[in-house]
Amino acid sequence: MKKALLVVAVLMAAVAVKAQNVYVGGSFSLWRNSTENYSNFTVAPEVGYNFSEKWAIGTELAYSHDYNSGLTVNSFAIAPYVRWSYYENGAVRLFLDGTATVGFNKVKDVETLKYGQVGFRPGIAVKLSDKFSFVAKYGFLGYQRNVAGEGDAFGLDFSSDNLAIGFHYNF
Repeated sequence: MKKALLVVAVLMAAVAVKAQNVYVGGSFSLWRNSTENYSNFTVAPEVGYNFSEKWAIGTELAYSHDYNSGLTVNSFAIAPYVRWSYYENGAVRLFLDGTATVGFNKVKDVETLKYGQVGFRPGIAVKLSDKFSFVAKYGFLGYQRNVAGEGDAFGLDFSSDNLAIGFHYNF
């Protein structure tokens, strides 16, 4: 019995140590333009694991609801990524996410449209405390397929549509 309790205690300690490398967070946006009768709501939770100070893996789940002059689009996407932190100076860390996204757009009274993308997203993390970080990702360089039924695309996009601001909580 004592050996079993000791094994359980060691396993719990090992899990607690490993959990220190786990982070959760995400981003949220809400936008309304009454002049153009446009509304958008997006929530994108994120979870990841730091292998080292330079490398991490994670995934982001995103749900979005768009309304544009009577047209309603609901979107869902999953975006696993590999993160490379290439610069750190005190509280500021710059990183690059290599990501592959698969998603679905459901337009009201129309069939579901599938899309995907593979590419890179640069970002910055600012450490606010030992546990919390402010995170921003901006831009995309890569390949997109069947984006909103428009076909294939490749390139660099630094539009405001590719700005994501959120947070991370490190365990």
